This record gives sequence, C-alpha cells and structure tokens, in this order.
Amino acid sequence: MTAGYVWRSALSSDSSDVWIGRSASRVGAAYIRRVTGPDHTRVEIDGRAADADALALIEHRAWGHFTAMQVRDGRTRGLDLHLARLQAAHRATYGADLDGALIRDRIRHALGGAPDASVRVYGYWAGLIVTVRQPELMPSRPHQVSSQHFQRAFAALKHPGSGAAQGYFLDRALAAGFDEALLVDAQGTIAEGAITNVGFWRAGEIVWPDAPALPGITMLVLRRELDAQQVAQRQASIRLADLPAYDGMFLCNSRGWAPVDRVDDTPVPVPAAMTATIARAYDAAAWDAI
Repeated sequence: MTAGYVWRSALSSDSSDVWIGRSASRVGAAYIRRVTGPDHTRVEIDGRAADADALALIEHRAWGHFTAMQVRDGRTRGLDLHLARLQAAHRATYGADLDGALIRDRIRHALGGAPDASVRVYGYWAGLIVTVRQPELMPSRPHQVSSQHFQRAFAALKHPGSGAAQGYFLDRALAAGFDEALLVDAQGTIAEGAITNVGFWRAGEIVWPDAPALPGITMLVLRRELDAQQVAQRQASIRLADLPAYDGMFLCNSRGWAPVDRVDDTPVPVPAAMTATIARAYDAAAWDAI
C-alpha cells in the first residue's frame, strides 16, 4: 500500500460514501454506493502523509469532528463557514482552538496542487487530518427519498460517530429504490436527510425544518444568498403528513442540490420557480480561495 493512500476506510466512507450511476435494476434508484474496487484517498495527518501505523489507527476510530467540501480550481464555496464549523466544534469537543490559517495551509498541502477534489478536514485531539478524493457532483435530476425513523445524537455537530447508523438507514432507502433517507422522529417530524439538508417551497418562500439537524454548509450558503436576493425564508415544524401542503422540496449537501419529486409513496411537485430560485442562489455563491 502506498503511504498516504488507503482503500475505502471508516474515516473516508462513513455515511457519505461515493455514489455513482443509476441502478438499472431498481426503479427510481439513482445511485450505487461504491463498495468494491479501488477508491484511493490521500490522507495527511498534521501536514504529513499518514504511515501504515497511523492509517491502522484511524481506520478503527471515529475521530472527533469534520467538515466536507468540494474544491474546484483550488477554491470552495463557504470557506468562512467551514472554518467557523471546525473551530466551534473543536472548542466544543476538546476545549481548544484551531487556527484558521493553519487549517487552510493543511488543506492546500494535502491537495498537493490538485485543482479539483473532494476534501474532508477532521479535527481530533492532537490536530488535523485531511483527506483528498476525486471531485463529486450531485446529479441535478429529481430525487426520491424514503422516510426513516432516526435522529442523530448531537445533531448540530458533524461527527463520524453517527456514520454507522446513518449508513444503515441510507442503505435501507437505497435497497428500496430511493436516492436518500429522510430522517424523521416518532411523530413523523422531518429533520434532515441521512447525508443532506432538506428545504421546502411554499407560496414563493423557502421553509426549512425546525428540528434537530446539522446546519450544513451548503444550506448555510443558500440561506445567505437567498437573504441577499431578498427571498423569504422561515423555519417551521414539518411532518410527513404536512407534505401535501407544500409546493416543492429539495436536498442539498457539499456536492450540490437537487429537487425531490417523491417521498415514500407521496408525489412531490417540482415547480420551476423553486428550482430557478435555488439555482440562482447557489450559482451566486462565491468560490473562496483556500
């Protein structure tokens, strides 16, 4: 094994595994998680390529907290939000500060001049782990989601510890021919997707679920741009039973965004006004130099 590169690992493949293609054998299934074959990941620990002993250690431990970003031409959307997330989570988890300039330096070093990549930065007790993989993009076509009864512990913190459970419910959704799992509580209150945030469209405004969920970077980027474009936004408690009262729904994560056209057996409209509004906000977001 080349130092610094690993096959799919617990570190790099928790609940947001790489998904590719469309399943020919499942009606409506849009992704196949790649669980076989090589998927090389560059891993650096505090600016140095991880050796075999370090890789063996991180393979079997859900370290700290992390953020995930797409890099294009050495830039990413919402860099300030990524840095703020890492710094706040590190203080909450370890009672210590992380230097923003150091985080950026570690990312640049791990990229090694590669212009485009999927990057994760993990904060752990002794410093930073950075992983670099191939760039990814969420397909823009309408997605179908399956409701699953699960709520993440410490939902506001992006941490690997919940990956196994999220992966389990995502697997259930994929096996049933859906694209994503929609996490709901016992009363059917919608919180988030297994690896996405969700938003709704109603009478020309964006409605975000008012429930424990990760404040995803792409969601925060969208909210900022929507505010700048004076698009009305609010939060509300939304149950599965409330879906017919909404005019549209969408998903977003570090790979992008996509409309939703089905939740379980319930069709969801895909209004052109919603997709145009989200696309306009997303495209307006600046790409920040790392």
